[in-house]
Amino acid sequence: MRTIIIDDERLAREELKKLLKDYHEIEIIDEAKNPEEAIEKIKALKPDLIFLDIQMPGMTGFDMLKKLDEIPQVVFVTAFDDFALKAFEVNALDYVLKPVDPARLDETVKKLLNNSEADFQSTAKAPKTDRSSRPLTISDSIFIKDGEKCFYISLDKVRVFESDGNYVKVYFDKSRPLILRSLNSLEERLEPQHFFRANRKFIINLNWIQKVENWFNGGLQVELKPVIIKTANGEEIREGEKIEISRRQAIKFKELFSI
Repeated sequence: MRTIIIDDERLAREELKKLLKDYHEIEIIDEAKNPEEAIEKIKALKPDLIFLDIQMPGMTGFDMLKKLDEIPQVVFVTAFDDFALKAFEVNALDYVLKPVDPARLDETVKKLLNNSEADFQSTAKAPKTDRSSRPLTISDSIFIKDGEKCFYISLDKVRVFESDGNYVKVYFDKSRPLILRSLNSLEERLEPQHFFRANRKFIINLNWIQKVENWFNGGLQVELKPVIIKTANGEEIREGEKIEISRRQAIKFKELFSI
């Protein structure tokens, strides 16, 4: 995957190059220290991917994209978390905050590779559909605005979706923001290979299940993996949620996942 790094800070470019050197699938073909230089290099080299800063002298990363006839895949790398909505609107593949955490970058690279493989397999098979209507895969990221807070989170980090009146509560890390959506409509868009409707109130991410046990009236209870939260003093470990699978859904669960 031919890549250009665009950032006005030399140290930021060097750090990102250092972090990316272990990923043989990503070939850094050039770098640019400002949007004007980047536009010329993108037009000449036609990269598959750019890592793009947002706040740069002369114009922002968003303004730069508007000047391109053909836009490669974009991963925004920025020190500011208040541009997530705009990044989502321009179909950025991911949004990474500085200083770049190696584990977070690893998630981004996996998402890039999964996305590229999916695009390759789907090319010429079917016309492209709008993101708002296609199924959401485990490697997709979703944008959530809850009051004044904005989140851009990968679905593999989401443990649970919980119905809460006209809203759905999204469980990831220590956050539980609300989205204005019904659980039924959300279920229709989530991959059944990874997300399972436990009962009328909950959808669970199957990858987070740690333990399953028999429960009342023929149902099941699942215990999710503990949540590890980074804090200023190290790490905090919180017990995983325990969620009941209704009797009807327990039958389906056993049919789907029994050998």
